[in-house]
Parts: sequence; structure tokens; C-alpha cells
Amino acid sequence: MAERERMDFDVVIVGAGPAGLATAIALRDAAPDATIVVVEKGSEVGAHILSGVVVDPSGLDRVTPDWASDPDFPLTTTVTRDRFALLGPAGEMAIPNALMPPLMSNHTSRIGSLSDLTKWLAARAEAADIEIYPGFAATELLIENGAVTGIATGDMGLLADGTPGPNHEPGMELGAKYVVLAEGVRGSLTKQAMAQFGLAEGREPQKFGLGMKELWRVDDAVFEPGLVQHTMGWPLGKGTGGGSFMYHFGDNLMSLGFVVHLNYKNPHLDPFMEFQRFKTHLSIKPYLEGAKRVGYGARAISEGGFQSVPKLAFPGGCLVGCGAGFVNVPRIKGTHNAMQSGAEAAAHIAAALADGRANDNLTAYDEGWREGPVGRDLYPVRNAKPLWSKYGMLGGLAAAALDMWTHTLFNRSLFGTVGHGGADHEALQPGAKMTPIKYPKPDGIITFDRASSVYLSNTNHEDNQPVHLKVKDLDLQMTSELSVFAAPSSCYCPAGVYEWDLAGEAPRFVINAQNCVHCKTCDIKDPNQNITWVPPEGGGGPNYQGM
Repeated sequence: MAERERMDFDVVIVGAGPAGLATAIALRDAAPDATIVVVEKGSEVGAHILSGVVVDPSGLDRVTPDWASDPDFPLTTTVTRDRFALLGPAGEMAIPNALMPPLMSNHTSRIGSLSDLTKWLAARAEAADIEIYPGFAATELLIENGAVTGIATGDMGLLADGTPGPNHEPGMELGAKYVVLAEGVRGSLTKQAMAQFGLAEGREPQKFGLGMKELWRVDDAVFEPGLVQHTMGWPLGKGTGGGSFMYHFGDNLMSLGFVVHLNYKNPHLDPFMEFQRFKTHLSIKPYLEGAKRVGYGARAISEGGFQSVPKLAFPGGCLVGCGAGFVNVPRIKGTHNAMQSGAEAAAHIAAALADGRANDNLTAYDEGWREGPVGRDLYPVRNAKPLWSKYGMLGGLAAAALDMWTHTLFNRSLFGTVGHGGADHEALQPGAKMTPIKYPKPDGIITFDRASSVYLSNTNHEDNQPVHLKVKDLDLQMTSELSVFAAPSSCYCPAGVYEWDLAGEAPRFVINAQNCVHCKTCDIKDPNQNITWVPPEGGGGPNYQGM
């Protein structure tokens, strides 16, 4: 096999999302002569970016302070109305805004497409002579003498058995004085770094949710520019956490999303079908009548918050953004913290480069984030998720609201810092102990199947390449995932990647890797941690537009 070529830079950033691009832009400002490169596994910047999204402008103010005066800035809709409600099977109960802590207000925030925002940030970065390489999946950390010295991208043109095909091109080695991992939730190199350097030691386990989003173009009669609505409750049962979002923006566009916390117990629960069922609620369905669905996608969300943030620095690099777990769960916001963390990391990297340092531990970045803007944002809401998990929706909601109010008024908590307990995959119960759930058949008008939804995500992977969803032990998959846990993979995947073929003499585990939208849910929720998501050939996966 041909040797890999090598290029060397001062800083290599993995991931062209808000965190990675904010790091690059802030670093160029602080270190004008540094050589910086950003690698992105999507076919183009923004192709793998998915969120609601309502953006708190504080991150933009820090990294691109002139954003509001830029005529090309894509988030043109400002929040005009906040609405919160609890849903029941036959109706809803609005929660008065006066009962919500002030930090829950979305006024001054902007609504739009996070994919479009990253494209705007990428244009800013390229104008500052920062190289961005889309279509290159980082697959390996280069480690020498106990320190990260760069990354390697994956080979192109491998056949399904892993051998070089006729169009094979070896990956490249990108050497660096510092590597910034900005891969988003459950990134593959982030997992490598956390294992190699023990970054999660002494922290609470990270918690996750599965966020699914549809983009709709709705009628004038129901369109309210600037509306931001969040709900909790139906159709999820009392033992399952989650909720919905609805954002109106742009040209009659509506982002409609549903989040299921991945610490649910019932392996028969199907998050995708819960989302479809949610749309039939009498308070949601009127928005969809006569509307057209124009987009679909899914992505895991980090929900552990303050107490689950790992060590951010390791020899030769650091973590930024959602890979580190900076989402503010009650606010359902992470973009502002992703950008803030990138700016913080850039400041420490610039100082290290100015001192002539390389491949050492950016200890000050790790030690300082709690007193910075990200820590100040996450600390007051740190108990919202664990209190919900401990006391259920109504009890947890009341306890979390009380906790956030005491922080607002007295800067302290009645609960201290509440732990999360176990990891999400440990929550699943054996299938025989849990009640099966029968979901109605999609109507193709308001509710849909997985196949038509994945089609809207523009997902594609090159044929005849190695499967990027690695099963460590197929026998374990049959004796445990199927026989004990009743095949939860066929339910939790929002793209129909996994299915069990029971028609033959022996059950067969089928992986439809072509469908994968890179949500990472399988990597998180498999009860035996027997499935590992790794990057496919660069450029593969969804190609989100306006999501």
C-alpha cells in the first residue's frame, strides 16, 4: 500500500462546524502568521450540520462582532415570541413565561439554519487565509512520545473488504503543533483521545438525546415569523424524557423537531415513530395541514452539562464544542458555547505558539473554562437534566425550575450538584420485562416512514466501501441485543440502518450502512457497546440543505 503524504501546520482543526470555524477565525485574529487548516468529513461545509436552530448571539459577538451589519448574514429572523407548553393526549397546558427563569428567554436570539451559518463562517475563515478541506474524514490521531502530533485522513477508494480498489488513494498525514477536535457529539477522534488520555476520569458520564428535525414550508395562515415554541409530555410516557421544538423563520419555513433522551428503559420504544406520532397532536397538526416537508435529519445531542464535561486538554491538543458537551439543555442551545469554547481555545493556542511551545498540554484552557462564559452559562442549569431523570417530567420540571430560580436570585442551589448515575446504554431493560409499543402506520401526508425521510436528507455513501458501523462481536449481538433486549437497534436508529432478518435458519443482523445519517445513536445506545461508528469515506453521509 502506498505511503501517505504529509503536510505540516501550526494548528489542525477537525470539524468545520461552529466550534471549529470559531477556533480558526479567533486564532487568525490572535496569531496572524499561524498556519491553520480545517478538515471536514462532509462533502461541503454545512453538509453534516443539523440543529433547530435558535442562536444566542453571544458567541457571534465574540468571534465575528460585525455579524449583525453583514448583509450576507443568514440568520435574518429575530425571536418575537417565546411559548412553552405541556402536552397531554387530548390537549395542552401553556406554561406562563413569568414562571420561567429569565435565562430561558430567547429574545435577541436569531432563528434559521445552522448549516447556512457554518457556510457563512467558512467564508469568513477563507477570507482570512484559512485552508478548509471538505470531503476529508479524519480517522486517526498521530501520537509520538505520548503526545498528539497531528491527524491522518482516511483512505479513499477502498473496497468492501478493506483492500485497495482501482481508484485507491491513501490518506494524508497532517502534522501539527496543536490539534483541535471540533467533531461534534461522539466524534471518533474525540473518543480516541478520551480513551488514550483518560479525559473522562473523575467526571459524571456523558448523557445524550436523539434530536430529529423536519423542515416544513407552511401556509401564511399559520406562519408566525419569530415564533419559538417548546413542549414536553405527550406522546412520551412518564418514564421517558424529551420534548419538541417549533421555530418559524425565513420564507414561511418552520423547523419542527423532537428530542428523546437516550436514558429511556423500554427497548421497544421507537424515537422516530414517537416524533411522527407527536405531529398528530391537535395543537401541532394544524401547522402541517397544507404544508410541505422539505427536509429531514437526525443527530445525537450532548446533555450531561457542567458535571459531565471531560478534561478539555491533552498533550498536543484540546476539545471544543459539542464534543466536549457544552449544550445548555434547558435552553436547547449549544452554538453560542461552541463558538465561545473555540475562542477560548484559540487564545491559549496563540499564547503557546507565541512562547514557542508545541505538542504540550494546554492546561490553562482546561482549568479556566469554568470561570469563563461557557462555565457561567452551564453552571446554573447543571441540575436540570439529572433532576428530570430522577423525578420524572412533572416533578423534575418543578425541581429544575426551582433550582434555576434560586441560582438567578441567590446564586446558589438547594440541591448542590446532582449526579447523573449510569450511562445511557445501561438504562435499557430486557425486552420481556417491558411493554411493546404499537405505532400507527404513517399516512405519507403528516407522518412518514424512514425511507422517505432519509431520502430528504440527501444521504449517500459510495458503493462497495467498507461498512463504517463496526460490530465487535456478532455472536453477542444475537445472544444479547436480539435475544435479551428484543433488537432495540431496529427501533433507536432514525434512519433504518439496522434490521434483523429472521426468515432464514438463523437470525441475521443486517446493516444498511448506505442509510446512515451519522447521528451516532447506535454508538451511544447499544446495550453492550458492541457497535462503533467510524467515519466512512470522506464526503459520505447526509448533505443537508438549509437544516
